[in-house]
Amino acid sequence: MEQIIFGVVIVILSIIIHEMAHGHAANWLGDPTARLQGRLSPNPLVHIDPLGSIVIPLILSITHAPFLFGWAKPVPYNPYNLNNQKWGEAIVAAAGPAVNILIAIIFAIIVRNGEVLQLSNSFLEIATYIVRINVLLAFFNMIPFPPLDGSKILMALLPYGPQMQYRNFVRMAEQYGMIFLFLFLFVFYQFIATPFSGFIYKIVNLLTGM
Repeated sequence: MEQIIFGVVIVILSIIIHEMAHGHAANWLGDPTARLQGRLSPNPLVHIDPLGSIVIPLILSITHAPFLFGWAKPVPYNPYNLNNQKWGEAIVAAAGPAVNILIAIIFAIIVRNGEVLQLSNSFLEIATYIVRINVLLAFFNMIPFPPLDGSKILMALLPYGPQMQYRNFVRMAEQYGMIFLFLFLFVFYQFIATPFSGFIYKIVNLLTGM
């Protein structure tokens, strides 16, 4: 049980950092919405979504799902306030996965130098788990399906005509966010989870050298 709780805590903290990165990117690009609503705070209580941050990770952990994930309260921002109207939303979206990759790289370096640093096996296991969770969050969120971050990045990359069509789809999906998300999760776990999990483990092994 302690291992389950510990795993969920790592997931929650990684998700919170992910969401804070969105807010900081939006603030840097000229939109103060997240800052004015206190969503740049490291206080976990302002970010935690009871379902996505606690219940879902606990269920996945208890049922020994291929991997853990979850979500926090989305960080609010106004895309019309962003200084860069073409790439602003994509930059804000990419900030979350980017910070997860950065965390994964930092802890992967620690794992690779564990013997030199004379770190205990238990600490190296924790560091490896942090790498795994953050790689998972980064790549999972890059899937171009709303409301995941990848949808905003894909929207910026598409030419004008397809971009407008995809934008309409994204806006519709955002109106029914939870329905679309659970539909996607159902399909994902039925058909994609196992190969995706294998891909994540390969990336983690590549980073940590294990």
